[in-house]
Amino acid sequence: MRQPSLAPAVSTALALLAACFLGAAPAHAAGSVGAQQVVVRGGDLLYGDNGRVCTVGFNARSSTTTYALLAGHCLSTGTTWYADPGRTIPVGVTDAVSFPSDDYGVVRYTNPSVARPGEVSLGGGAVRDITGVTAPRVGQSVCHVGRVGGLRCGTVTAINVTVSYGGGTVYGLFRSNACLEPGDTGGPAFSGTTALGLLVGGSGNCSSGGVAYYQPVVEVLSAYGLTVY
Repeated sequence: MRQPSLAPAVSTALALLAACFLGAAPAHAAGSVGAQQVVVRGGDLLYGDNGRVCTVGFNARSSTTTYALLAGHCLSTGTTWYADPGRTIPVGVTDAVSFPSDDYGVVRYTNPSVARPGEVSLGGGAVRDITGVTAPRVGQSVCHVGRVGGLRCGTVTAINVTVSYGGGTVYGLFRSNACLEPGDTGGPAFSGTTALGLLVGGSGNCSSGGVAYYQPVVEVLSAYGLTVY
C-alpha cells in the first residue's frame, strides 16, 4: 500500500493501493469458451513478461483492432502480456501509457485465438455485458470488481479529484464510498451496463470501510479514439 499526499483539491488523506502485486494469487484468471478458446474480459488478469500482474478494466475497439483498458501505473511500454500465470498464452502488447497526470493505458490484442467480449467478470462465473459509457456524476450508483475484494458497490461522492502519490500527481479522478482491498486496483467500475471508470486507488478496506478512486473511462476512450462494445 502506497501512502500518497493529496494535492490542494482534496483535503482528506488516503492510501493509493498498488495495482500489481507480483506473484499474488489471482481472483479472476482468464477463462475459456468451449473446450479450448481463451477469453479475456474486464476484471480478468493479464501476466506481463516483466513479472507484473495487472487487471483488465474494459475491452474496447477502434475499427477492427481491439484493446484492453488498464490502470496506467501498472503498465510499462514494450511489455508482452499473457492470459495465464505460466505465460504460455500470449494476448497482446502495451500500446500506450499515460501516467502520471492521468492513470490509464491500453494493451493491444494481437492473438486472434483469444476471445475478448465486451463484458466484465463479476466472479463466480457471472458476467455483465457493457453496452455504453458515461461520465460519472455525484449520487450515481457504481460497482467495481477487484481481484481480492470481488464485486463491491456504492455511490459516486465526488468528481474531478486530484491526488498526488509516489509516481506523481493524477488529475480528474472520481471517488465513491464503495470499499476495496489491497490488490483490487485496475478493476472495472460501472453502473448497470454502463462503463464509468478504472479503479486506481483508495483507503481503508471492506472490514473497516473506506473510499475508492477511479480514472474516468470517457477520458481514456477519447484519448485513444476507442469505443466500448
